[in-house]
Amino acid sequence: MATSFILSRTLLNIVNRAVFATPYSSTLHRLKLIQQPIQHSIPRRHFRNTPTVKMIAKSHFLDTSGETDPVWIHTEPYSKRPQFKPLTEDIKTDVCVVGSGIAGISVSYELVQRGVNVVMLEARDILSGETGRTSGHLSSGIDSGFVELASKRGQDGAQMAVDSHTYAINRVGEISKELGIECEYRQLMGYDISQFQRGENGHEDDIKEFKEEVKKMNELGIKASYEEGFAIRGWDGKIDQRDAVTYPGQATFHPTKYLLGVLKWLTQQSNFKCFTRSRVMSVQEKGLLTKEVKVRTESGHTVTGVNAVEATCVPLQKLSVVAEMKFFRTYCIAIRVPKGSIEDCLLYDSKDPYHYVRFTACDEKDDYLIIGGGDHKVGQESEDGRYAELESWVRDRFTQAGAVDYRWSGQIFEPVDYTAFIGKNQGQSHIYICTGDFGNGLTHGVIAGKLIADEIMGIANEWKKLYNPKRMPSLSKMPDMVAHDVQINAQYKRFLQSDVNDIEDIVPGSGGVVNLTSKLPMAVYKDEEGKVFKFSALCPHMKGVVCWNGAEKSWDCPIHGSRFGKDGVGIIGPAFGNLPPADEAAEALLKQSSTG
Repeated sequence: MATSFILSRTLLNIVNRAVFATPYSSTLHRLKLIQQPIQHSIPRRHFRNTPTVKMIAKSHFLDTSGETDPVWIHTEPYSKRPQFKPLTEDIKTDVCVVGSGIAGISVSYELVQRGVNVVMLEARDILSGETGRTSGHLSSGIDSGFVELASKRGQDGAQMAVDSHTYAINRVGEISKELGIECEYRQLMGYDISQFQRGENGHEDDIKEFKEEVKKMNELGIKASYEEGFAIRGWDGKIDQRDAVTYPGQATFHPTKYLLGVLKWLTQQSNFKCFTRSRVMSVQEKGLLTKEVKVRTESGHTVTGVNAVEATCVPLQKLSVVAEMKFFRTYCIAIRVPKGSIEDCLLYDSKDPYHYVRFTACDEKDDYLIIGGGDHKVGQESEDGRYAELESWVRDRFTQAGAVDYRWSGQIFEPVDYTAFIGKNQGQSHIYICTGDFGNGLTHGVIAGKLIADEIMGIANEWKKLYNPKRMPSLSKMPDMVAHDVQINAQYKRFLQSDVNDIEDIVPGSGGVVNLTSKLPMAVYKDEEGKVFKFSALCPHMKGVVCWNGAEKSWDCPIHGSRFGKDGVGIIGPAFGNLPPADEAAEALLKQSSTG
C-alpha cells in the first residue's frame, strides 16, 4: 500500500507540474476560489422526522444517479418514496449515518433496534444512489471465485466470506418477514455456465476451472455440483452452452420495496431521524481524550455524534482505500418474457466482464428478465453498443423474449484484493465506512449492518478480520496496484485533450469538454433547446478532467469514478460536492437542481 500510495502521489505531482507549467497556471487562483466549500455553524435545535410534500419539476438526479430509470420503478415509482426535510440546524445524536442506500438503512436498522439514537443524512432523495440501480441479486458467490479468494485471503478468509454473505441472504428474508414487507424475496438456485459453446475452444478450460471451484465451494459449505449437459428451463435458442455449476441458497428480491419497508419501520421509531437534500462536506473526529465526530453539511449545519458511518458507496475522502479500488460502469436491460416460461434463477457466464441474469415481476402476462454486463472503467470507454449487446445475448438464447422496457447503468467498486472494506476507516477510531462492493453491494450492505453495529456496540465479530479497512493488501497484489495507479494517473492526459473544437459542435441534449489552450477545460452541456451551461471540467476530488456519459447524461471522472449530473449535481463520490459552475446559467441550473 505504501509503495502504491507513494507512486500514485509522485505521478500525480509530475503530471501537475507538467500541466500547470502551461498557460493553465495563470488561472489556478480561479479554480481554488470555485472549489472552496461553504462552512457555517448555527445553534442546535430538536427536529421532528416529518415528511414533506414532493416538489414539481425537480432534477431527475435527485431521484436517481442517471438519466435512465431502473426496472424497479415499474412497480415502485419515485412518487411513492417518502420525502423528508433538509437539515437546517445543528443537532446531536449517538450515530450519524451518511447515505440512504442498503448499507445506510441496514446499519440504521440494526442500531435503532438496539436502542441507539441514529440520524441519517442523504445528499439527494431517499434511495437515489446505486442501491436503486442494482440488478437485485443476493448471492453468496464472489466475482473472483472462491479458489482465487482463498489464495489471497486464506481458507479462513474465504470461509468468513461465505458465512457473511449467507447471513445477508437469510437476513433480508428474516427482516422482510418480521416487518411484513412484500418485496418478492425468494431463495433459488444459482448457475455458472461457460461463455463458450460446447465444442468451442475455451469451453473445456472453463469446465476444468468450474470443477476446481465446485471442490472449493463444497469445502466452504456451499452444496455445489457440476452437472454435465445441464441447461436451464426455457433456454430454447440454438446457442449450446450446456454444462453448469449448480448451487442452492441464493436469492433475489425487489430492493426498493424492501428498503422502503425497512425505512417505514425506522420512521416510526423515536430514536431515528432522517434528513434529505443535506449534502455532507466533511466528517471529522474531534477531541483528544473524549472523541466526538462532527458531520458538516453543505449548508453549514452540523450533526455531532459519538460515531459516524459513511455508507456512501465510496468514502468521501482523497485517497486511502479509494486508491485500493477500481471503478466500473455496468449496464442492465429488463426485457419481457412470458410469465413462467424461463426458470426463476440466478445465472452467470464466465465472460470477462460476465453476463448476469435474474427475474422480477412485470404484469399478469409477463415477467422481466434482467440481464447485466458490458462493464468498463468509469470515464474511460464509450457506452455505445452496451445495451444492444445485452439484448442480442438474450434473444439468441431465449427466443420468447419480447420488448425491452428498461435500460439503465450502475457503478461497481472493485477492491484489488477482492474483499469489501467494512469497519473503522483508516486512521480513525469513530468513523466507519462500507465500500468495495465488488458486484455484491446488496449483501455487503446487509453485512455492514451487523458488522458495524456490532463494532459500535463493542460486540466481537469474527468478520472484522476479513473486511477491516485498515488491513494491508498482500504483497502479491502490489504489482496490480502499481499498474492500476499508473493507468489511473495516465488519465490526466485529458488536460491536453478536447472533446470538441467549439461549443457549436455540441449536439443539443448532450455535452462535451471544451479545452482551449489559454483556459481551464470547461464541461459544456447543451440542453434540448440549445441553451448552453458551462461548468469547470475539473473534478473537485483530485482535479481529473471529467468525461461526458451519453447514456446517463452525466459527467464522469476517469480518475476515481466521481460522477455529476448534466446539471452539475454530485451523484457519486469520492468527490464531496457538485461540479463547480463556470457561468451564471450553470449556477442557476445547479441551484435549481440541488433544491428541487
